[in-house]
Amino acid sequence: LIGVYTNRHGERWELQLKGSGKTPYSRNGDGRAVLRSSVREFLCSEAMHYLGIPTSRAASLVVSDDDVWRDQFYNGNIKKERGAIVLRLAKSWFRIGSLEILTHSGELDLLRRLLDFIIQEHFPSIAMNDSNRYLEFFSTVVSETANLIALWMSVGFAHGVCNTDNFSLLSITIDYGPFGFIDSYDPNFVPNTSDDERRYKIGNQASVGLFNLSKLLQALKPLLDPRQKQLASQILEGYGEHYYSRFTELFKTKLGLLGENENDNFLIAFLLKVSLL
Repeated sequence: LIGVYTNRHGERWELQLKGSGKTPYSRNGDGRAVLRSSVREFLCSEAMHYLGIPTSRAASLVVSDDDVWRDQFYNGNIKKERGAIVLRLAKSWFRIGSLEILTHSGELDLLRRLLDFIIQEHFPSIAMNDSNRYLEFFSTVVSETANLIALWMSVGFAHGVCNTDNFSLLSITIDYGPFGFIDSYDPNFVPNTSDDERRYKIGNQASVGLFNLSKLLQALKPLLDPRQKQLASQILEGYGEHYYSRFTELFKTKLGLLGENENDNFLIAFLLKVSLL
C-alpha cells in the first residue's frame, strides 16, 4: 500500500502495487508478479467494473526488466517469465482476515480501533455513537457479500481463491489470481489448478461466502455482548435467503421475467441445466 489519493470528484482511493517486491507479509514468496497474470488482472478488473460488479480497479501496468520464475501449472515445470507491476486501486483493501488475525492474536484494543476506523471511513450510514455499530457493520457485510457473490454467479465468474484474506470488508472483488469465467454452466468449474479438492469451485462460492462470514462473526464476538451475539447469529442465518433472492432477481432480469411466478425458479434451474448439457 503506497498511499491514499483523493480525485477531483472527492473520491478516496487507496493505491496498492502488486508485484513490486517483498513486503513483511510476503512469507516465502518473492513478492513479484509475472506479465501474464498482471495483464489478466488489469483486463478482468476493468471488465468487472463495466459489468457493474463492485471491484478494485487497475490504473497502470508497468513491465519489469526482472525475470520471475514460476511453475504456472504446479507440475514442477518452472519457467522464466517477464515480470510486471500493477498499480491497482480500491476504496479499501481491508479484508475479513484483517480482523481475524487481531482476534486470533488477542489484540482486542487494536481490533476495536481498527473496526471503528473502518466504520467511520467506509460505512457512513452507521453512527459511531451507536452501541450496536458492530452489529450494524456485520449486517451490512453479510447482505453485501451475498449480493457480490450473486453478481459473480450472474456473469459466470469464479474467483478461484475465496479465503478470508481475499474477501473484502467492503464487499468488492479483490485479489484477482487464478480466476476464470465459464462458457457454459458447470457448477464443478475450478479455475485454480492447485485446488485439488475443488474447494473453490464456482458452485461452492455462495457456501464459501457463508463460511467466511462465520469467521468474521467469530472475529467480532469479543466486541459483542450476549444479546448482540444472538442477533448476529440470526443475521448470519439470513445470508442464504438474501443470496438466493438476489440470485433469482438477477437471473429473472436476464430472462426478462416480470412479476412473481412460482415457476420462475424452475425455469432458471432448467435453463442452467440445459447449458450444462
